Amino acid sequence: MTVLVAGGGIGGLTMALTCHEIGVPVTVLESVREIKPLGVGINLQPNAVRELMDLGLGPKLDSIGIPTKEWALVGRNGNDIWAEPRGIDAGYNWPQYSVHRGELQMLLYHEVLDRLGPDSVLAGHRVEGYRNRAQNHQQSGVEVTAHDRHNDATVTLHADVLLGADGLHSAIRAQMHPGESEPIWGGAVLWRGSSMGKPIRTGASFTACGSLDQRFIHYPISPVDPATGLQHINWIAELTFDPSGGWRESDWNRRADLDEFLPQFEDWTFDWLDIPQLIRSTDEIYEYPMVDRDPVDSWVDGNVALMGDAAHVMYPVGSNGASQAIIDARVIGAAFLKRGVSSNALNSYEAALLNDMSALVLRNRGAGPLAILGEVDKRCGGVFDDIDDVLERSEVEAFMARYKAAAGFAIEALNNAPPTIAPQSTAP
Repeated sequence: MTVLVAGGGIGGLTMALTCHEIGVPVTVLESVREIKPLGVGINLQPNAVRELMDLGLGPKLDSIGIPTKEWALVGRNGNDIWAEPRGIDAGYNWPQYSVHRGELQMLLYHEVLDRLGPDSVLAGHRVEGYRNRAQNHQQSGVEVTAHDRHNDATVTLHADVLLGADGLHSAIRAQMHPGESEPIWGGAVLWRGSSMGKPIRTGASFTACGSLDQRFIHYPISPVDPATGLQHINWIAELTFDPSGGWRESDWNRRADLDEFLPQFEDWTFDWLDIPQLIRSTDEIYEYPMVDRDPVDSWVDGNVALMGDAAHVMYPVGSNGASQAIIDARVIGAAFLKRGVSSNALNSYEAALLNDMSALVLRNRGAGPLAILGEVDKRCGGVFDDIDDVLERSEVEAFMARYKAAAGFAIEALNNAPPTIAPQSTAP
């Protein structure tokens, strides 16, 4: 066995497909006993879509998602602050997709089983720790301890490399950085759900409305049903509280009631969107305290590396989480091609991404691309007739260009970049 991946989420499964593409044996250990399509809507930026298409998944993405056409910020009274095309319409060579996270995970999961075989993913196995092995005074692989939940037993596995894609509460990160505090909550709480609703704007627009302290995000994750004229809408209602006393729950996936947040949005009705009605038409609503972690100075310990949220969990304000996990997997695969499946490859991956991702974590903590809402709120309370009386377009253009560059999806740079992994490449 050459590579063990802890975590069968989007990053871990992309890592498995990448290893298979370059001829590296790999096994994924997933803690849940049965992998099911959980989660809510997410956006995949063109840099991540490019990588999935290079893995041959382009047609299947079309079957589960919708290419995003527009990204828009809207003031408190429903008037546009900023709107720009996205994906192909913006000039990228690849689309941006809005998809249900669970459907994307299941697509990747079934693709791994089809390509690598049914034993490539071991469900019910939670990685609990690791030990770098040494031979002739050099590191020689890693010993991994996992809990087999099916048999309530501890199992030991050996690999050349262990990749920790085990998320926010990563056991591998906890061993690599002992004493790290719990995830940091800055005061924002999200309530998320999905409803069937009428299409707005382009019918494929990502729209954020309000201010930094109170906002509503709306985007479709399915085409319009020709029979009903409706489409599946993912929505997020967000409020900010004083973080000094902590939040009542630490669960990222708690069922919530309407009366916990809907009263604050009761008057958010516009001629193009009735937010209270959309919220009320939702069957299940979940609460997510918005948390991240401070950047760390290393993702690598010998033959072990962190990736995805285990390495750089960040606020979900720039659609970076799933996208960056995919990028991580591909950069690791490219490093395996150049340096073999080794600690040298892991160090190369860390050198390529750690500083930029640490900066992005902090940038997103400052609201990322949504920070423009805060500037408008500061200047006019979020209420205006003509945004040109509040902001210069050049201000917003420069701000958005800086963010796209920092997040790795500036148009010209991405379009002109060579493939992360050239076709038919094989690792030494």
